[in-house]
Amino acid sequence: MYDSKISVRYARALFQSAIEKKVLDNVYNDMVFISEVCALPEVKELLTSPIIPPGKKSEILSKIFGNKLEKLTSSLIGIVVVNGRESFLPSIARVLIKDIKEYKGITESVITTAVTINPEVKKKMVSFIEDLYKTKVDLKEVVNPDLIGGFILKIEDNYIDASVRNKLRKIEKELKENTLTA
Repeated sequence: MYDSKISVRYARALFQSAIEKKVLDNVYNDMVFISEVCALPEVKELLTSPIIPPGKKSEILSKIFGNKLEKLTSSLIGIVVVNGRESFLPSIARVLIKDIKEYKGITESVITTAVTINPEVKKKMVSFIEDLYKTKVDLKEVVNPDLIGGFILKIEDNYIDASVRNKLRKIEKELKENTLTA
């Protein structure tokens, strides 16, 4: 996903400050929380509205987040709003989360299945990926009943599609090709 230079610069500045002040884990948790809050339609509208003055936006955001955030994170939000860059807040959070995971050597992976995975199977999958890629793994689970069965696993730029839906597509394609050539 494209992240603007503005988002990257704010995120990198906060990242460096968090390392210096030894509050990286707290800032990471703050960014996850901010991402979740910014996904709400009302907050999205608040951040992008040109009608609401910066002072009011700052007041609303401080009420939303209250004392739940690290001081460093709160000061970033204040600076972003004062500079009129509040619409970049979700993007700043996304960039910072990615940078912190990269710094800590965590690989983000996504497994898509037709049904919820048994926690024991999920543990084995995480262990397998960690051994294979020699990294820590943050495995996110997505349920998509359209897969019918099997799974789709995305690890960094690698993509493994072992779903029944994909196998059925391949069979269908093969049958169509054989029908056309016969």
